[in-house]
Amino acid sequence: GKLVASGSRDKTVRIWDVSTGACLSTLDAGHSGWVRSVAFLPTNPNMLASGTDDKTIRIWNISKGECESKLNGHLRDVLSVAFSPDGKL
Repeated sequence: GKLVASGSRDKTVRIWDVSTGACLSTLDAGHSGWVRSVAFLPTNPNMLASGTDDKTIRIWNISKGECESKLNGHLRDVLSVAFSPDGKL
């Protein structure tokens, strides 16, 4: 089915089933700030990026419910994340 992801002040990312409105999973790997932005990888909708007020970007494997990578380097809040359309640079 179709999925939608949301980020929240509660510092989590939630994955929702559009057709039923059910929350399928909550991704929580210790973000210490609000989740401001989420984006699915166009070439692999099982992968998701989140950007937060804790100055990090996290790459998630939705089926495992795990954070696979934490990207550090921003000096301020991460307000937006996006993948290139083909998943490459």
